[in-house]
Amino acid sequence: MKRTLAGILTVFALLIPVVVLSIQGTAQSEKTQEVGVQGAEDAEVTQELLQMTIQEKVAQLFFVTPQALCQTDSAVTEADQNLFTALDRYPVGGIIFFADNLQNTQQTMQLLTQIQQHMELQTGIPVFLGTDEEGGRVRRVGSNPNFGVKQVPAMGTLARQKDPEVIRKAAQTIGTYLSVLGFNVDFAPDADVITNSSNTVIGDRSFGTDPLLTARMAAAYMNGLHEEGMLCAYKHYPGHGGTQADTHKGYAYTDRTLKELAQSELVPFQDGVSGKTDFIMVSHISVPNVTGSDIPASMSPLMVQNILREKMKYNGVIITDAMNMGAVTQHYTSAQAAVGALQAGCDVILMPEDFQSAYQAVLKSVRKGTISKARLDASVSRVLKAKMNIGIKTDSRQR
Repeated sequence: MKRTLAGILTVFALLIPVVVLSIQGTAQSEKTQEVGVQGAEDAEVTQELLQMTIQEKVAQLFFVTPQALCQTDSAVTEADQNLFTALDRYPVGGIIFFADNLQNTQQTMQLLTQIQQHMELQTGIPVFLGTDEEGGRVRRVGSNPNFGVKQVPAMGTLARQKDPEVIRKAAQTIGTYLSVLGFNVDFAPDADVITNSSNTVIGDRSFGTDPLLTARMAAAYMNGLHEEGMLCAYKHYPGHGGTQADTHKGYAYTDRTLKELAQSELVPFQDGVSGKTDFIMVSHISVPNVTGSDIPASMSPLMVQNILREKMKYNGVIITDAMNMGAVTQHYTSAQAAVGALQAGCDVILMPEDFQSAYQAVLKSVRKGTISKARLDASVSRVLKAKMNIGIKTDSRQR
């Protein structure tokens, strides 16, 4: 494919101001503008889909570490021929980086720039380059003094001021240095509402115990990232704040009913839907009083398709939490988990324990019709549309 979504971004950046000038003034004209741009986006995505092979489409559904691509246990810190060869074979939708991949400003900028340039040259499609940079104890960049970035406290600490502007500025700080380094996705904000005082896996990563305040703060965080052209991900749907166990280590559940979730845990996520978050990350917690089983939310059609997609009306990208967590690996193979999550309605698989096995299983399922080509195209379309927003800065006052 020699067409490029990167080029599409430039076209829209030039087109939108012209459209605004020509139809400004009324609510109806704003609606016309939105529909026109949306129609153009749909046409571009349809054209892109027609030129993609099934293998390329399946690859877009994976967000993996560079080590998974290169099949190595050693931290990948440079874009060498091994990485380029792996990317040519598996042109994945996204790559996630952790602290051991990131040594200093120059090294990180070079790594990310070379990966992005290679992907756009080879496929014409930009790649998501993501990390977890929440502030507080979850900082892949900020935890390394070699970067010299401003230290952002935990969101639970900042939220005590009950001022969304404080949160917006904190997220803007994070978004600024991530964008300069070459990242375009931050897996934040943590939109979990703490409903179990024994919860430790989330703790001060959350904005607190008040669902309405958490919604306001999460929205402010999203706005801060969007102002710097960064995409964001609300996590960990349907809410990890009511659990006591940690899904990183094994089975974790909440005994909340759907009514109870709707009154608390789901409030920030519903607000994120309204605010047009780019991703919603689905956790692996079980919700037996909703689903009637111990199936992880990430593989539950009821939690993903019926509730998040249909009832909550979310049209953006649904991504799983990391699939190498104990809550998944202790009960499912990488192949079973990847196929199960896509069948449940997720669009993107994050960090399967065995990427090659997961990729081949999804590819086989598409070829057999277990996952229909229409279903595949729907997810790839959402991924491509999200990539059109990479680097486009927005004004939070528009929300």
